[in-house]
Amino acid sequence: MLVSAFQYDLPPERIAQEPLADRAASCLLHLNRLPGSWQDRKFREFPDLLRPDDLLVVNNTRVFPARLYGHRSGQRAQPLSPHNPAARDFLRGQVEVLLTRQVADDPIEWECLVRPGRKIGIGEKLYFSDPPGAPPELEAEVTGRGSFGERRIRFVPVADFFARVERIGHVPLPPYIDRDDRASDRERYQTVYAQTPGSTARSVAAPTAGLHFTPEILQQIRARGIEIAEITLHVGLGTFQPVRTGKVEDHKLHREQYEIPGEAAQAINRAKAQGRRVVAVGTTTVRTLEYAAEFAAKHAAKQAAERTGENRVEAGRGEADAFIYPGYRFRIIDALLTNFHLPQSTLLMLVCALGGKELVMAAYRHAVEAGYRFYSYGDCMLVE
Repeated sequence: MLVSAFQYDLPPERIAQEPLADRAASCLLHLNRLPGSWQDRKFREFPDLLRPDDLLVVNNTRVFPARLYGHRSGQRAQPLSPHNPAARDFLRGQVEVLLTRQVADDPIEWECLVRPGRKIGIGEKLYFSDPPGAPPELEAEVTGRGSFGERRIRFVPVADFFARVERIGHVPLPPYIDRDDRASDRERYQTVYAQTPGSTARSVAAPTAGLHFTPEILQQIRARGIEIAEITLHVGLGTFQPVRTGKVEDHKLHREQYEIPGEAAQAINRAKAQGRRVVAVGTTTVRTLEYAAEFAAKHAAKQAAERTGENRVEAGRGEADAFIYPGYRFRIIDALLTNFHLPQSTLLMLVCALGGKELVMAAYRHAVEAGYRFYSYGDCMLVE
């Protein structure tokens, strides 16, 4: 399957640069697979589009200010040119680091994206502060590099590491939002059901389908007797990783940490056993539950458990790397609420796997023509 088959044209003005003042005021494209049709709606109608016996599953991860600004020492960087008088200032100039995945606790080490990264080698020292030029609050050393240019950095131990990150870090708005982050983004680029501050959530991007919910919308859903379960996927580098292969099947996803509490696993397995729909809020929820179902099926100890394990999940923690594209057989998810995604992205492929490629791509073209707002701060789609 060719990656180019998931291309569509999107005028830049369709990319939402700002969130709506009212979360629930977003438009909703209601896509129905069986008749192969769609309807233009508002997100406020979402509670009434659910069935009374549905199970709604959300990702309650919390985004933290994972973008750090600072400067580098320049000691281990490759010189630009011995004849360039600006080289020294450049090598000691500003550096931007996006923390994507914590890989060690003592000392604290992270995988990250670095910009400008080409000249920053292993052994380089990085100093972070806010505003730039202030005394550094964090210091790190580059200890390794990955296949696609990412770096691994080790921080000098401090007693209040995450408190310092919260203080000097910036909201990691996606690159297609062409502006600096603001204080208001700390609240708006966060779901209303995100884990409380100080939790272990370490997402570097919001599960954006959840940004449309308000406490009032959630109350309407519960008032209809609809069950809500919470799981956690810490969104990491996979969200930012472009597909660099020509064939879909050749692409590999980065692993992302997840947790399914016992109560959520019981609710999901109960819904599947009773023939009720599991409605996922966001592609991160889909990837978590489908990976967990695959894991349960592969690791079932007995033949009887293997037969039932195909459509169930187990409580626990792990690292998910489920890559879902057309042809995939869904074990858990029956319907999906999701935002609109980048052309040729793995997230668009996932939506096409559930809704059907031709129907989803036609619906995307309609959304462009109808003036829908795209991507993280944009409108949404319900696929059922």
